[in-house]
Amino acid sequence: MRKAIAALLVLAVLIGGVFAGGAEEGGQSGTVKLTFVETMTSPSRTQVIQGMIDEYEAQNPGIEIELISPPYEQADNKLTMMLNSNQELDIIETRDYTVKQFVNNGKLTDLTPYLENWDATDDWMDLTWEAAKTVNDTPYFVPQFFYVKALFVRTDILDQYGIEIPTTMDELYAACKELTGKAPGQYGLAFRGKANTYKISDMMLLGDVGNVNVDNFHEGLDGKFFLDNEAGREALAKYVDVFRTACPPDSINWGFNEQINGFVSGTTPFLIQDPDTFSSFAGQLDPSQYTVVPLPVGTTGKRYLDYGFNGLSIPTTSKHPQEAWDFIKWMTSPENNAAFCKAYGPLPIYNSVFQEDPYFSTGGYQAWAEELNDENTVFVKYPLDAPEYPAWAQVQEQSMQSLLLGNITIDEAIQTWSDYWGF
Repeated sequence: MRKAIAALLVLAVLIGGVFAGGAEEGGQSGTVKLTFVETMTSPSRTQVIQGMIDEYEAQNPGIEIELISPPYEQADNKLTMMLNSNQELDIIETRDYTVKQFVNNGKLTDLTPYLENWDATDDWMDLTWEAAKTVNDTPYFVPQFFYVKALFVRTDILDQYGIEIPTTMDELYAACKELTGKAPGQYGLAFRGKANTYKISDMMLLGDVGNVNVDNFHEGLDGKFFLDNEAGREALAKYVDVFRTACPPDSINWGFNEQINGFVSGTTPFLIQDPDTFSSFAGQLDPSQYTVVPLPVGTTGKRYLDYGFNGLSIPTTSKHPQEAWDFIKWMTSPENNAAFCKAYGPLPIYNSVFQEDPYFSTGGYQAWAEELNDENTVFVKYPLDAPEYPAWAQVQEQSMQSLLLGNITIDEAIQTWSDYWGF
């Protein structure tokens, strides 16, 4: 009898252990727990994503999603370490400059089989496919949104002085000079002097240069650095001139926040920035005070634009790839992609959202709809996977500031950049 009781107790312990293990894995019996790591973290953005997760979990009681949100400055390195240590992650945010590294290390799942059975891809913009297939012409992530530059304009100030909205870069430079000095402390352009300044200056210069390899626009079609030619020198001379004659002198040290402050105050009525800029001055300016227009074209008649992006991937370590895909498909559906971009500010990935949603087809966002569909827009790429790229921002900033201050010549600046890239 004692042996029978002992056997039953052992069996009960074993069974209890099995159920306890199952509850620990999924939070409760029958629940699948997914781990989601975001990298473009900010309090407001994390709140939006968590709200979407809560909604999905309410619709799918068998799914729990843990959101991991490292501090922004550490997020990419944190995710890289998690992937390299083969942690069991299910959904991750992959960025334009991390996707190549993750693919080379064998950390991302090829999403081709999933995308082949998803009708929503029929509505993807060409740019969406271009981004998704950044590496090896293979979709390793579903893009979430895009950052593309356009021109923000304080129309109330231009109207005050009878100045037209520019459509060419030369007209923009002329308008900036005409505005400068109209009132005490009045200038033209919200200049970007620090913190990835090249992301703006390059787009202002390229329209006058053209003839570049769109897959790496640092390379001209003549095999030289893209500014190492007569057109490049002339474009750079105009850029230096507009800083010296139509921008606040201290804007040589301006980053994003200072640009926004200059635009909101009206000190600098022209601003070249991405669509998430809207949220930066929400409540400070009435929509009647400003507009957004496509980036002015250069002397080539074209505007050259790079595009930043972010996407959702399934790591190869995921034990629940189908459940992870179901969530990605839901989060990036046309309806939810539009809602996410409205809350966060960037551009959606679908044609229909631009065409049918008044939020994106009218008002300020209409500028980007025009850019995306204009035959005069040429999209170009930075050499994100080049070993020189991580240090490029600092090299370019230091030499550009030296040029703006007159410490080096245009030829010397171009030679510095050409040497750095090995042309």
